[in-house]
Amino acid sequence: MTPADDFGPTIEHLDRGPLTRDELAAAVARDIPVGSVVNLGIGQPTTVAEHLGTDSGIVLHTENGMLGMGPQARGDDIDPDLTNAGKIPVTELPGAAYFHHADSFAMMRGGHLDVCVMGAFQVSHHGDLANWSTGAPDAIPAVGGAMDLAIGAKAVFVMMSLFASNGLAKLVPQCSYPLTGLRCVSRVYTEQAIFQIDVDTGVTVVETFGIGLTELIARLALP
Repeated sequence: MTPADDFGPTIEHLDRGPLTRDELAAAVARDIPVGSVVNLGIGQPTTVAEHLGTDSGIVLHTENGMLGMGPQARGDDIDPDLTNAGKIPVTELPGAAYFHHADSFAMMRGGHLDVCVMGAFQVSHHGDLANWSTGAPDAIPAVGGAMDLAIGAKAVFVMMSLFASNGLAKLVPQCSYPLTGLRCVSRVYTEQAIFQIDVDTGVTVVETFGIGLTELIARLALP
């Protein structure tokens, strides 16, 4: 890990605790450029849709064949035939379009997505992504469209917890799990810090939440 002095200016929020899941989704939504075409991955990334303003001009794509997806559907708005790739009922926004699964993947692979937001098991300091398998003998591989998104989207944002249940960092010098994509991640959002990643220079800590920069660097340097 690069020494703290090389990270550049960092905003430290020491008067509060770590971000909640809802606050983390809001932080990601805040950083998506206006007018972007965006894919939200299965799981926690889908919550980003709840925080996108109606005037943002952001168009959500789901790999099972939809552009113009809205927030999660609830109550009477639920249509069992209208779901995202994670089988969660969603709403549609004015102008929504539907298309074949193959066309959806052509959009992903053809560089037509501005941003994708995915979860991860590990991210390396130079942006390598591991999010489809832990490599454990009993693990069920679940790559889905992750590899297509990792190499096809113009920017890859990752939402994940910063530390695993054993206390080890998930932002690592080199991934030990099977890779999804090489040098593809540009931003990492966690409950304790937000990181910018440059494939050449490595990691910059943008903001911390409930932890100081010096302590954060020390914890990330754990073997």
